Amino acid sequence: MRLILVRHPRPDIAPGLCYGRSDVPVAAGETERVCQRLLTAGLPRSLPRLLPIYASPLRRCAGLAHALAAPPAAPTFDVRLAEMDFGDWELRSWDDIPIGEVDAWAADLLRYRPGGGECVLDVARRVDAFRRDLLDSGHAAALVICHAGTMRLLHALHGGRPLHEAALDAARTPHHIGYGEMLLLQN
Repeated sequence: MRLILVRHPRPDIAPGLCYGRSDVPVAAGETERVCQRLLTAGLPRSLPRLLPIYASPLRRCAGLAHALAAPPAAPTFDVRLAEMDFGDWELRSWDDIPIGEVDAWAADLLRYRPGGGECVLDVARRVDAFRRDLLDSGHAAALVICHAGTMRLLHALHGGRPLHEAALDAARTPHHIGYGEMLLLQN
């Protein structure tokens, strides 16, 4: 299956804030900028009409999914594509989160629950469940609009690696996925 993964547009929040599951708005003009960037990066204008579009239900993804979907097709929103829930860390400055808590997370990337939210292994399980359902759907290709963490997990799971190994690799690997960036996964 061919997966075209797209990261959401830049959110309208202050730099340095921890945000994952928070439903933050998109910065003005960003959805249009990302649509134009995708078209100039090689996403054919007709492609969203030909492919099913799946997206995280969070605003920063949903708005782009609606902008790319061509009637009568509509995007399918799936909560399993949402970004990690950082619990009490959500919308706090990274500088205000006690270093001991950050160190505890770094010491157990798979199972520690930042801010009492989700652990990476929980996120990996739900993302993998989405991926398996998508593979079972019979689609030859799909467009998936989601978050950097979700993209990293889908990429790590793509080769059929064991869940724990893929989750740890995704958590350990620094990401360089820009807002609105596209990543192609193909078997």
